[in-house]
Amino acid sequence: MEQLRFEYPAGAPAATRVLVGVVGSGDLEVMVEPGTSGVTTVDVTTSVNGYARVWDAQLSRVFAAETRAAMQIRIHDFGATPGVVGMRLAEAFEALDAHGQQERT
Repeated sequence: MEQLRFEYPAGAPAATRVLVGVVGSGDLEVMVEPGTSGVTTVDVTTSVNGYARVWDAQLSRVFAAETRAAMQIRIHDFGATPGVVGMRLAEAFEALDAHGQQERT
């Protein structure tokens, strides 16, 4: 097991917590909590040692696309492929966006 940490610029803190995926299913789990304004931290627990460059590339693509809310993200990958990682992160961001829309209405 390897523990990795990444940081990205962010806006105001996220509005809520989100959990997507389930480790026990052989898939990956993403937990999102509101973070400190201005920064998103991503802590990855991976079962694939030496995968830091792949994680860095995948997460850099995700966070380069747009400035997101400040979050503390914990990912347990259970050996997931980059495609599954991207899908689960998109699912988490979609849930955060939906919560924000509900608060505005």
